[in-house]
Amino acid sequence: MAHCREEDAMPPKSAPSDIADLSREELQRYSRHLVLPEVGAEGQRALKRARVLLVGAGGLGSPLGLYLAAAGVGTLGLVDDDVVDVTNLQRQVVFGVDDVGLPKVERAARRLRNLNPHVDVIAHHERLSAATAAGLVTAYDIVVDGSDNFPTRFCLNDACVFAGRPDVFGSVYRFEGQVSVFDARRGPCYRCLFPHPPPPGSVPSCAEGGVLGILPGLVGLIQATETIKMILGIGETLVGKLLVVDALRMRFTHLNLLKDPACPVCSAQASIHQLRDEAYTCEPVGTDWDGDEYAVSPTQLHAALQRPNAPALLDVREPAEREIATLNNTYEIPIDELPTRLAELPRDRDLVVYCLSGGRSARAVRLLREAGFHRVSHLAGGLRAWTEQIDPSLPRY
Repeated sequence: MAHCREEDAMPPKSAPSDIADLSREELQRYSRHLVLPEVGAEGQRALKRARVLLVGAGGLGSPLGLYLAAAGVGTLGLVDDDVVDVTNLQRQVVFGVDDVGLPKVERAARRLRNLNPHVDVIAHHERLSAATAAGLVTAYDIVVDGSDNFPTRFCLNDACVFAGRPDVFGSVYRFEGQVSVFDARRGPCYRCLFPHPPPPGSVPSCAEGGVLGILPGLVGLIQATETIKMILGIGETLVGKLLVVDALRMRFTHLNLLKDPACPVCSAQASIHQLRDEAYTCEPVGTDWDGDEYAVSPTQLHAALQRPNAPALLDVREPAEREIATLNNTYEIPIDELPTRLAELPRDRDLVVYCLSGGRSARAVRLLREAGFHRVSHLAGGLRAWTEQIDPSLPRY
């Protein structure tokens, strides 16, 4: 393999006028960009002038932040209100064990500043909402969506439409990812594809469904590539296209997207004219614990299990989840198999259903009651609530 000579890799002692605003250290740092005709000095200066907002400092935000900072994007804003959890470390590579329990944006900003001190990293330790989105979005040139929930995605899309900013979208679930560039000035927006959030409980969270740890890295790098191409004004972007990544088969599929003439936010018939927070939860309707007559709290279940006529337990999670943590003396039937395995369950005693956070168990209660099980309830907050309130020795996930 041929190697660059040392004198070729070093910048000239007196920089030409067209890169005079790049320091000597920056000339050396970005030398592999400077020799690319598609980037060069002007492109690197464009990167330095760019202001990019990253919404979400997690699985997608980690590779996004690292590579955009390394590339020399001059100003990076990070928006997230969460703290680092040990379960994040499997995929959120910007963090380490010393960051657990600390605010994500602050720890990510510290890492990015160490990676490239020439980048101005601004930490916004807050949740993007209708009250904050407009101010955040208008302060930047490009917005990159690395969020993991529907309310943020919809609010961010609408803010980008109103402000005339491109929205570099990415999402991951299990072994599949999606990437697009939504820009209502040139093509469809996110609501052209999804006008409204899906029904509550219809889309499992990553905690329930899982995600291959390396997948956010792959998807986040594609988002970073799209962002840099837009800053440089080179190549073809994913405006009007949805890239679907199938990591198991390593297949990349492009789907053409059309602007919806009836889009509620970017069409001439728009019905949304101001930012709003979409009401959405990963849990299905009926899991408002204060108003759910079929829910029992962890303390209530714990007390019931001490009695001679203790209720039976039914775990409706997947087998792989039970390998992490489970309760003793439990019937084990995944929620999707429940309709065909009702005969395995007792009808002559109380039955309490549980899952990870309460969503699947609420669905199971409705199914069981429709099938004639009248002594069934479910654990409010699921195994997570049980771990927090009753048995902290159980592993969390």
